[in-house]
Amino acid sequence: MSTERKASFVQSLLLLLGSCLPVLGAVLLAPVLPGMHAHFADTPGASVLVPIALTLPALMIALLAPFAGIIADRMGRKPLLIGAMLLYSVCGLLPIWLESLPAIVVSRAGIGLAEAAIMTCCTTLMGDYYSGARRARLFALQMVATSLSATLFITLGGVLGESGWRTPFTLYAIGFVLLPLMARWLWEPKGNHATVDSLKSRSSQMPWRTLTPAYLLAVMAGVSLYVVPVQTSHLLNLLHIQSPQQIGMTMGANQLGILVGSLGFPLLARWRAQYLLTLAFILTGTGGWLMAVASSHGVLAAAVTINGLGIGLMMPTLLTWIMAQVDFSQRGYAAGGFTSAFFAGEFASPLVVMAIVGGARVELPTALLVLAAIQLLIALACFAAALKPRRVLAT
Repeated sequence: MSTERKASFVQSLLLLLGSCLPVLGAVLLAPVLPGMHAHFADTPGASVLVPIALTLPALMIALLAPFAGIIADRMGRKPLLIGAMLLYSVCGLLPIWLESLPAIVVSRAGIGLAEAAIMTCCTTLMGDYYSGARRARLFALQMVATSLSATLFITLGGVLGESGWRTPFTLYAIGFVLLPLMARWLWEPKGNHATVDSLKSRSSQMPWRTLTPAYLLAVMAGVSLYVVPVQTSHLLNLLHIQSPQQIGMTMGANQLGILVGSLGFPLLARWRAQYLLTLAFILTGTGGWLMAVASSHGVLAAAVTINGLGIGLMMPTLLTWIMAQVDFSQRGYAAGGFTSAFFAGEFASPLVVMAIVGGARVELPTALLVLAAIQLLIALACFAAALKPRRVLAT
């Protein structure tokens, strides 16, 4: 372990809850976008600015997470996390009172900045406080927690949205609840007193040969994760299914798959990362292929479940693999790179599908087949990499 103090359930819970906060920024506004459109109908550019208010935090995370990692390595994890929690709550609550749509968009940019630091610091502290099997289990639970929180937050956003499009923003007050608890129960890991020159020297020795493929896979993981939430309703429309209940059941099947895949990771953690990624991309690609050829709701539900199994296994595998390549002074930068790559993939997911089909929604199954083929080719490449001699990794 990287610190003399021993982390317990309290630290694990706080870091898992902190990891869920960026999910709030991603899904909270989805149910109230029509209300925002109606309120700002007379604002020039509202048709563009309202969707940007939803997606901007994810883009900010993708752009800024590596810089958050550098700051975490050089100035400390806890100070950055506490400052980011404060910024998160302030910017998150501002739209309750702001009357200008551009000002709301700016506040959403502030949320993205805070989320980049929060996600990076929470992931880094998990790597600092834990090692070995405990670290692997916590990364798996991180995926479980974020998946479940996405369902919870989008439901709460819809319920609160019944009282007006501003009401869901009150959920950002959770940051003010977690902030004093984090200040009290989290600590700065031992090792952050190294000199800046030493950190610069260590950063120049980042194992990019190993990290670069992992980051590319993280981008693909983000693309794969968002295929089901973004594209499933359109697939159901092609099957002439428009029932909200059936749409919800399909999304729930995908979340169930992610949950099972994540919980299964600790049981398979002794496998080489390349073997686990081979299995993960086979499951994801197979699920995508079945989604493309599904002719009934039952087949589609089975397809998104298989897809979710692969995603749930993929994410903790990548995180554990990345953290095993770096030492303490590089861990924040490595975690920031992963966060950036993953959220870049999420942001690009619908754009990738649109690029494949040229914007023609009726050809969506073709795009999913192409994407599934890419995922299966990645599985083949991971399997080939697994056959190479094992390298000795840092812990």
